[in-house]
Amino acid sequence: MSSLKNKVVWVTGATSGIGEAIVYALAESGAKLVISARREDELLRVAKKCNGAEVLVIPIDLADSSNFEAKKNEVLKKYNSIDILINNGGISQRSLVKDTSVEVDRKIMEVNYIGTVALTKVVLPQLLKQGGGKIVVTTSTVGKIGTPYRSGYSASKHALHGFFDSLRAELHDDGIRVLLVCPGFIQTNISVNALVGNGQKQGTMDKATAAGLTPKECARQILEGIKANKQEIVVGGAKEKFGILSKRFFPGFFSVLIRKMSVK
Repeated sequence: MSSLKNKVVWVTGATSGIGEAIVYALAESGAKLVISARREDELLRVAKKCNGAEVLVIPIDLADSSNFEAKKNEVLKKYNSIDILINNGGISQRSLVKDTSVEVDRKIMEVNYIGTVALTKVVLPQLLKQGGGKIVVTTSTVGKIGTPYRSGYSASKHALHGFFDSLRAELHDDGIRVLLVCPGFIQTNISVNALVGNGQKQGTMDKATAAGLTPKECARQILEGIKANKQEIVVGGAKEKFGILSKRFFPGFFSVLIRKMSVK
């Protein structure tokens, strides 16, 4: 897929950070957009900034999959197809295991994992009917390596890797491609909105996040990965990429390293 022009692309988590940047990059590429998040007013704000691109606003709460089928039918009524689903919505966490209620773990898993899987399963029959398509999932570098303060978040992202690696293998002969995107530190409000142990938002920006790549650069790399039919990409700086390689090839060394590394 060398061009995204006129492709119908559905993006969740479309009103901030990486998702919003992806929407603008797709609009510039000539894609036909479906944008989703919980707040319709924010979706309309993003739609207005798409420079005349064709945009369908579909509010979705990933924690409630009961209306996903109806939402998909709205998309098909307008566009008749779905070429690419970009599962980008989710929430993060900043708290130690000992301080985190199981309700927080459950909420993170419900949104990040179950919500993403549920929407994918709703869209999948259409991709199979069309004879192909792409599924993109924004996971995280902590979907490859667990770090302090992100136990529930890391678990949800590891779960996504397990599910979508399996799905990729199952769907290859059906012409459906799966791309897992592993961002490192990106300059978004992810840490501001991250849940702490009691379920409240952290409300502050992590230094590491503030020093990360821009959302625009992250979106650029994601679109390049889509067009190049990549299966998995890491978007981040040298520290994140070094951590993933260390965990894979030198797990003992990595276990010492991650205890001392600043992850906030």
